[in-house]
Parts: sequence; C-alpha cells; structure tokens
Amino acid sequence: MCASYGLDPRFADKSDILAHEQAMLDGLREWAQENEGETLRPTGKNARNLNPIVTAPDGERALEWAWWGYLVGGEPAKFPSINTRSEKLRTARGAAPTRAIVPATRWFEMQKPQRTWHEFSSGELFAMAAVTRPGRTPDGQEFTCYSIVMQDSPDVLADVHDRSPILIPADFVTEWLTSDHAIADLVDEAVALSTAALTSVTASPIASRP
Repeated sequence: MCASYGLDPRFADKSDILAHEQAMLDGLREWAQENEGETLRPTGKNARNLNPIVTAPDGERALEWAWWGYLVGGEPAKFPSINTRSEKLRTARGAAPTRAIVPATRWFEMQKPQRTWHEFSSGELFAMAAVTRPGRTPDGQEFTCYSIVMQDSPDVLADVHDRSPILIPADFVTEWLTSDHAIADLVDEAVALSTAALTSVTASPIASRP
C-alpha cells in the first residue's frame, strides 16, 4: 500500500513524462517548491492538503489539485480508498473510470517484520497511475478525488514490499489518460509496462518514518 510519497522541486523529467509542456512543468515545480520537504499524505477531513495530478478531461492534459482518497456522502470513505488494486480494477463492471497520473519522485513503504522504512526512487520524475471520481464535502466544496493504482512488486523490490504503484512510462501517458479501450486491456498493458519501469527503481532504508 502506498500511503505517502514525495515530489522534489529539483525533479528531472528526463523521460519526458510531461512531454515538454512547460506551463505544466512550471506549475508543478512551483507547487513542489512551496511544499518542499513535506511528505504527501492522504487528504483528511480536517487537513485538506490537495496534491497535484495530471488529467485529460477533454483530451488535453491539465494540471489540477486533487483530494487523495474518496469522498462518499460528503465524508472521507469508510473503506480503504487511497489505493486501488490493479486486479480489482481490471475486473470492474460498468464504464471505465476516469484516470490520472500522479507526478512523484519517490514513495515510502515499511519493510516487515523489520519495521524499517524505505524510500523508493529512480532519480527522476515518474508518473503513478491513478483513477479518479468526483467528490463533495458537507460544506458543498467539490473536489476531484484520486486513488493510486497498485500492482504486485517485481522481484527486485518484493523483498522490501509486496506492492508497488503502477508507473506509467512517457509513451503510454496519453493512452492511460484518454483511451476508451476496455479497462482490463488497459490495466494489463499498464502493469506490463510498469513492471519493466520498476526495474530502475531502488529501495533505500531511511532512519525514520517520512
């Protein structure tokens, strides 16, 4: 389960995740500078931290600030909603959910039973797959809510944690955001591409919880 991640404002988009979209890169970097050093955590009822995601509501990429986790009936969901299992997503019935990518430079997990925290990173910007839905709080504020999609970790990371975010490579970002293909096919392709992308990620122990 991914319950915290980070975005270093000095990020390098070497693989062109955002495809030279300068305004979007500038907006993302400005946000990251204002939040430098802060770990991104799920949004709460009281602490309404909003995190950057990239969506494509009309086929054009857009940077927006979103609520991490789902709002149900005006309140944060009672069920786990900050992560979505890829296996569950691919068998979902009905229309395919709207999707996003979550820009990040690292995420954090605890290795058990050692209870040692690790930082997972590749040294550059990556895009975590997410699904979205609209939400509204009791005071009437509307938010885009997102959930990060998780897969089985590849062997190189599995000794530290058995689940990893799906990492969307640059040449699959548009497909992930806009495709009208069956969700099962889209998830299968995303998982296959992500498994390869995750081989460049390393897990390093850190002294304390981020």
